[in-house]
Amino acid sequence: MSEVAIQAGLLDRALRRVTLLWRDMAAAVSGGEQDEGLATRLRACLEARGGEVSARNRAAGLAETYRTLDEAGRTDFLRAVAAFDSDPAAVARAMEKVADAADAAERAVATARLRRALEPPRIRLLTAFAAIPDGMKFLVDLRADLLARLDGDKLLQALETDLKGLLAAWFDVGFLDLRRIDWRSPASLLEKLVEYEAVHRIRTWRDLKNRLDSDRRCYAFFHPRMPEEPLIFVEVALVRGMSDSVQNLLDEKAPVLDPHHTDTAVFYSINNCQRGLDGISFGNFLIKRVVGLLSDEFRNLEAFCTLSPVPGFRRWLDAALLADEVALTEDERKALLAVAPPPLALVGPEGVDPPQPERSPGVSALQRLLARRSWMREAAVAKAMEPILTRLCARYLAKEEAPGRAGRARDPVAHFHLSNGARIERLNWRADTSENGMKQSAALMVNYLYDPKRIEENHELYVGEGQRAVSPALRKLARA
Repeated sequence: MSEVAIQAGLLDRALRRVTLLWRDMAAAVSGGEQDEGLATRLRACLEARGGEVSARNRAAGLAETYRTLDEAGRTDFLRAVAAFDSDPAAVARAMEKVADAADAAERAVATARLRRALEPPRIRLLTAFAAIPDGMKFLVDLRADLLARLDGDKLLQALETDLKGLLAAWFDVGFLDLRRIDWRSPASLLEKLVEYEAVHRIRTWRDLKNRLDSDRRCYAFFHPRMPEEPLIFVEVALVRGMSDSVQNLLDEKAPVLDPHHTDTAVFYSINNCQRGLDGISFGNFLIKRVVGLLSDEFRNLEAFCTLSPVPGFRRWLDAALLADEVALTEDERKALLAVAPPPLALVGPEGVDPPQPERSPGVSALQRLLARRSWMREAAVAKAMEPILTRLCARYLAKEEAPGRAGRARDPVAHFHLSNGARIERLNWRADTSENGMKQSAALMVNYLYDPKRIEENHELYVGEGQRAVSPALRKLARA
């Protein structure tokens, strides 16, 4: 079964199920309200005419309407919801009461009333959607639509802020269930793993079964109101030693190991599944919980690490090369010039060479080599490139900061793991030779080490002081 067919089947079944539910509920609303204008229907839902049951039925009808709208219609719907804002006059009166309060007790009462006045009615609308069947998933998907439409629209930005606040409270990690997914899990759930796996795509059912074998583990967070939808999941391989190649790790022909005779748990893929929960963090809790579970299940495990991509490395390196900001040693320059093709002669419209930016010969040679898709397959070229790219990647991970964010690692995956208390442990050459691995990071991958005894200390140093935990070997390499 193809990935496209799986995704289409999942979507069709889900839409059919919830649409029928919502249609039945909406039919219970009397008075032909389905024919009224959107603003009128939203107001009727907000005012709970006929009681809470009628309000839920109206919310279901509005959800069904939203599902059937085109892109422009959805934008209009979201703006209509966002328009139910706080009453400025009521807010002003409440603020006056706070300012005029005679003592602390009176001020506390006035402040509570101000908070109520500030709360926009659209929050009650969003809460009404949460109460219908599959309403929580509807709101998560609604925020995904919102995020795609913000683009300077202040009204939609206000709605997104309110919705994110609600979802952050409703999806607090204390409310989530951690479950293991294995080959015996429902087929619909296995299909979702295929759909949501974005780091290392699952190509076939055999590939999926390999990732769920006895020497593998997969864990996911679920919300009680979305029991069939993983929020985030992590794939783990139980191996001997720290893995240095994702192709080897995912090799379907590799022998299955006895997990009780392994010593290392490798987290090789972490996937957020719900675009509408962007900015609501689960990953740090997930990894720590899984480390605890694996430690309890397998006393033989001595190390917990990742085999992670470096998605921003080539983008950073290409920009640095273009600006001629990459420093090369004399030996590196000679090694590159010995294997690089000569530069192409560019001729202007009148037969005159156009002006070229002045770059050092070594930098220019490195640019030309990286532009060749076959460079990794050429032994002499790969040999010359390995020490240079490894050193530059070490510098990128250990030193480069996100623009405008002092102390924050430039690479998003590095920031994620450092925030979680990991240490940048080791770089691996030819670790991901896929097309995507070459494009993102010149086939380099990195191991982040999770030492249960140092996780909290590393987390505090990075989040509080911007200090990155880096192994001595990689730190030395970054200084070279």
